[in-house]
Amino acid sequence: MFAVRDGEPNQYREHVRSRDLSVGTYCIPVGGKDGQHPHAEDEVYLVVRGRATLRCEDGEHRVGPGSVVYVPAGDRHQFVDVTDDLSMVVVFSPPEGARG
Repeated sequence: MFAVRDGEPNQYREHVRSRDLSVGTYCIPVGGKDGQHPHAEDEVYLVVRGRATLRCEDGEHRVGPGSVVYVPAGDRHQFVDVTDDLSMVVVFSPPEGARG
């Protein structure tokens, strides 16, 4: 399973890339800081394990195992209040970085 070992920083790993999308895993340990910036691509997060709050332009949303969240391209978003190590599958469309 995707997880962050004690004392490790956030981790993002891309696992699949095609012309139309990319899929990766993103892990944030308890107390970790999410330093994301808005992406030029749409994103979907599927929380596999852990708990946190996703702060978006439309408000704050508690997330936990099974949560699925869509973040439109260009929207500011950040995971905060990580209370259990957070592990997510992330889908970008088009692939992350494709729009520069």
